Amino acid sequence: MRAIHVVRALLAAGVLPLASVSAPPAHAALPVQVSCGESALVDAINKANAAGGGSLTLASVCTYTLTSAHSSGGSGHPPGLPNITTPISMTGFFTQITRAPGAPAFRIFEVDGAAQVPGANGRLSLTTVTVSGGDAGLGVGGGIANLGGAVTLTSSTVSNSKASYGGGIYTDGALTLTSGTVTGNTAGVAGGGIFTNAGTATLTASPVFGNQPTNCDAPPPAVPSC
Repeated sequence: MRAIHVVRALLAAGVLPLASVSAPPAHAALPVQVSCGESALVDAINKANAAGGGSLTLASVCTYTLTSAHSSGGSGHPPGLPNITTPISMTGFFTQITRAPGAPAFRIFEVDGAAQVPGANGRLSLTTVTVSGGDAGLGVGGGIANLGGAVTLTSSTVSNSKASYGGGIYTDGALTLTSGTVTGNTAGVAGGGIFTNAGTATLTASPVFGNQPTNCDAPPPAVPSC
């Protein structure tokens, strides 16, 4: 008891810093488990954006089939998923995100930076996820449209998507691909696989092949990165 009285006296006198008896820091939020379904994925992304970012663990061996657009787009048809405006990571295992056959045309992802949406800090990270079947129409980025944000793909694939520019991926920001694949995509104008309009595109052990009319393009005099 005497020790408790001593501590209280020291605190009252300002001799013992409050920091020395403060509670330990809170742990970072755990990844959110996302069940296999369109509405579950849409809801998880909306909540992550509202929270300023988040980490999502997607269902293994699952195909998230999107039947309609769930946001508004910056160019061409809108995204099937809510716009990424905060840092969000998604990790899957044999997981695919695709547009349903016969569904209205829409790209799969749009990642927004401040130049596109004031205050936005869109940073999308995909690990072991396949993005397919997107259709941006006369717009850009059938699979992924990176409009001033950052996109990182690890062991992931973008396939069978189409747009005017960047059938698979269109980027105005930072694009990093590691051990990924971009294949089977189509552009009406340029960059069937990837169209790098601005920013940087860094590819490591990531083949870009089988895209039409070209695998990679960029505005002249830029040199395509693949």
